[in-house]
Amino acid sequence: MKVIGIVGWKNCGKTTLATALIREMSDRGLTVNSIKHAHHSVDVDQPGTDSYRHREAGAREVILVGGQRFAIMHELRDTEEPTPEELLARLGPCDWVVIEGFKAHAHPKIEVHRQDCARGPLHQTDPSIIAVATDYPSDFAGPAFDLNDVPGIADFILGLDTHERK
Repeated sequence: MKVIGIVGWKNCGKTTLATALIREMSDRGLTVNSIKHAHHSVDVDQPGTDSYRHREAGAREVILVGGQRFAIMHELRDTEEPTPEELLARLGPCDWVVIEGFKAHAHPKIEVHRQDCARGPLHQTDPSIIAVATDYPSDFAGPAFDLNDVPGIADFILGLDTHERK
Protein backbone atom coordinates (compact mmCIF):
# COMPACT_ATOMS: atom_id res chain seq x y z
CA MET A 1 0.00 0.00 0.00
CA LYS A 2 1.15 3.52 -0.76
CA VAL A 3 0.60 6.49 1.54
CA ILE A 4 0.12 10.21 0.93
CA GLY A 5 -0.69 12.78 3.56
CA ILE A 6 -2.72 15.95 3.24
CA VAL A 7 -1.72 18.55 5.83
CA GLY A 8 -2.31 22.20 6.56
CA TRP A 9 -3.70 24.54 9.15
CA LYS A 10 -7.32 24.44 10.31
CA ASN A 11 -9.87 25.70 7.76
CA CYS A 12 -7.37 25.87 4.89
CA GLY A 13 -9.00 23.16 2.75
CA LYS A 14 -7.46 19.83 3.83
CA THR A 15 -10.73 17.90 3.89
CA THR A 16 -11.90 19.39 0.60
CA LEU A 17 -8.70 18.32 -1.15
CA ALA A 18 -8.52 14.92 0.59
CA THR A 19 -12.08 14.00 -0.40
CA ALA A 20 -11.57 15.25 -3.96
CA LEU A 21 -8.40 13.15 -4.28
CA ILE A 22 -10.09 10.07 -2.83
CA ARG A 23 -12.92 10.48 -5.34
CA GLU A 24 -10.50 11.08 -8.25
CA MET A 25 -8.32 8.09 -7.41
CA SER A 26 -11.34 5.86 -6.81
CA ASP A 27 -12.84 6.95 -10.14
CA ARG A 28 -9.59 5.82 -11.77
CA GLY A 29 -10.24 2.30 -10.48
CA LEU A 30 -7.97 2.36 -7.42
CA THR A 31 -8.90 1.12 -3.96
CA VAL A 32 -8.36 4.00 -1.55
CA ASN A 33 -8.55 3.93 2.24
CA SER A 34 -8.21 6.94 4.50
CA ILE A 35 -7.15 7.95 7.98
CA LYS A 36 -8.46 11.23 9.41
CA HIS A 37 -6.67 12.68 12.43
CA ALA A 38 -8.60 15.00 14.75
CA HIS A 39 -7.09 17.07 17.53
CA HIS A 40 -10.29 17.07 19.53
CA SER A 41 -12.35 14.45 21.25
CA VAL A 42 -14.37 12.71 18.58
CA ASP A 43 -17.18 10.22 19.07
CA VAL A 44 -18.85 8.48 16.15
CA ASP A 45 -21.27 6.74 18.50
CA GLN A 46 -24.34 8.28 20.12
CA PRO A 47 -25.30 8.13 23.81
CA GLY A 48 -28.05 5.63 24.45
CA THR A 49 -27.23 3.28 21.55
CA ASP A 50 -26.34 -0.31 22.39
CA SER A 51 -22.78 0.05 21.08
CA TYR A 52 -22.30 3.22 23.14
CA ARG A 53 -23.50 1.37 26.21
CA HIS A 54 -21.01 -1.45 25.51
CA ARG A 55 -18.14 1.06 25.43
CA GLU A 56 -19.37 2.84 28.53
CA ALA A 57 -19.52 -0.51 30.31
CA GLY A 58 -15.77 -0.91 29.71
CA ALA A 59 -15.31 -2.71 26.38
CA ARG A 60 -11.95 -1.76 24.83
CA GLU A 61 -13.23 -2.41 21.29
CA VAL A 62 -16.76 -2.58 19.93
CA ILE A 63 -17.56 -3.65 16.39
CA LEU A 64 -20.87 -2.32 15.13
CA VAL A 65 -22.13 -4.26 12.11
CA GLY A 66 -25.03 -3.36 9.83
CA GLY A 67 -26.18 -4.31 6.36
CA GLN A 68 -24.05 -1.68 4.61
CA ARG A 69 -20.93 -1.25 6.79
CA PHE A 70 -19.17 -2.00 10.01
CA ALA A 71 -17.22 0.22 12.37
CA ILE A 72 -14.67 -0.63 15.01
CA MET A 73 -14.58 1.75 17.94
CA HIS A 74 -11.48 1.44 20.08
CA GLU A 75 -11.29 3.16 23.45
CA LEU A 76 -7.79 4.35 24.27
CA ARG A 77 -8.56 4.36 28.01
CA ASP A 78 -5.53 6.42 29.06
CA THR A 79 -3.17 4.82 26.52
CA GLU A 80 -1.24 6.73 23.85
CA GLU A 81 -2.88 7.67 20.59
CA PRO A 82 -1.84 5.14 17.92
CA THR A 83 0.84 6.12 15.41
CA PRO A 84 0.08 6.26 11.70
CA GLU A 85 2.04 2.99 11.30
CA GLU A 86 -0.17 1.25 13.84
CA LEU A 87 -3.29 2.56 12.14
CA LEU A 88 -2.04 1.57 8.68
CA ALA A 89 -1.47 -1.98 9.95
CA ARG A 90 -5.18 -2.18 10.87
CA LEU A 91 -6.47 -1.17 7.44
CA GLY A 92 -7.61 -3.65 4.84
CA PRO A 93 -5.78 -4.13 1.54
CA CYS A 94 -5.80 -1.16 -0.81
CA ASP A 95 -3.77 0.65 -3.44
CA TRP A 96 -3.45 3.96 -1.59
CA VAL A 97 -4.10 5.46 1.82
CA VAL A 98 -4.84 9.16 2.12
CA ILE A 99 -3.95 10.44 5.59
CA GLU A 100 -5.51 13.76 6.55
CA GLY A 101 -3.64 15.36 9.41
CA PHE A 102 -0.76 13.85 11.40
CA LYS A 103 1.32 16.83 10.30
CA ALA A 104 4.09 16.00 12.82
CA HIS A 105 4.64 12.56 11.26
CA ALA A 106 7.28 11.99 8.57
CA HIS A 107 5.22 10.30 5.81
CA PRO A 108 5.19 12.04 2.39
CA LYS A 109 2.71 14.93 2.49
CA ILE A 110 1.09 17.55 0.33
CA GLU A 111 0.46 20.83 2.11
CA VAL A 112 -2.75 22.76 1.53
CA HIS A 113 -2.26 26.46 2.14
CA ARG A 114 -4.56 29.33 1.21
CA GLN A 115 -3.52 32.93 0.88
CA ASP A 116 -5.97 33.92 3.62
CA CYS A 117 -4.63 31.36 6.14
CA ALA A 118 -3.65 33.13 9.34
CA ARG A 119 -0.48 31.07 9.76
CA GLY A 120 2.48 30.64 7.46
CA PRO A 121 3.16 27.58 5.29
CA LEU A 122 4.27 24.35 6.99
CA HIS A 123 6.69 23.46 4.18
CA GLN A 124 9.14 26.03 5.51
CA THR A 125 9.93 23.74 8.45
CA ASP A 126 8.70 20.28 7.35
CA PRO A 127 11.02 18.36 5.00
CA SER A 128 8.44 15.58 4.49
CA ILE A 129 6.21 17.93 2.48
CA ILE A 130 6.81 16.91 -1.12
CA ALA A 131 4.34 19.27 -2.84
CA VAL A 132 1.96 22.12 -2.11
CA ALA A 133 -1.56 22.95 -3.26
CA THR A 134 -2.40 26.64 -2.97
CA ASP A 135 -4.59 29.44 -4.29
CA TYR A 136 -1.61 31.76 -4.83
CA PRO A 137 1.91 31.53 -6.35
CA SER A 138 3.96 29.54 -3.85
CA ASP A 139 7.65 29.87 -2.99
CA PHE A 140 7.86 26.09 -2.47
CA ALA A 141 10.99 24.67 -4.14
CA GLY A 142 9.16 21.54 -5.39
CA PRO A 143 5.92 20.84 -7.21
CA ALA A 144 3.19 23.43 -6.57
CA PHE A 145 -0.39 22.92 -7.73
CA ASP A 146 -3.49 25.04 -7.93
CA LEU A 147 -5.91 23.81 -5.24
CA ASN A 148 -8.49 23.05 -7.93
CA ASP A 149 -6.15 20.94 -10.08
CA VAL A 150 -7.27 17.66 -8.53
CA PRO A 151 -6.45 15.56 -11.64
CA GLY A 152 -2.94 17.05 -11.75
CA ILE A 153 -2.37 16.43 -8.05
CA ALA A 154 -3.65 12.86 -8.45
CA ASP A 155 -1.29 12.31 -11.40
CA PHE A 156 1.59 13.52 -9.22
CA ILE A 157 0.59 11.21 -6.35
CA LEU A 158 0.20 8.20 -8.61
CA GLY A 159 3.73 8.79 -9.90
CA LEU A 160 5.18 8.41 -6.40
CA ASP A 161 6.26 4.77 -6.66
CA THR A 162 9.27 5.39 -4.42
CA HIS A 163 7.07 6.11 -1.37
CA GLU A 164 5.54 2.64 -1.11
CA ARG A 165 5.12 1.42 2.47
CA LYS A 166 7.06 -1.80 3.03
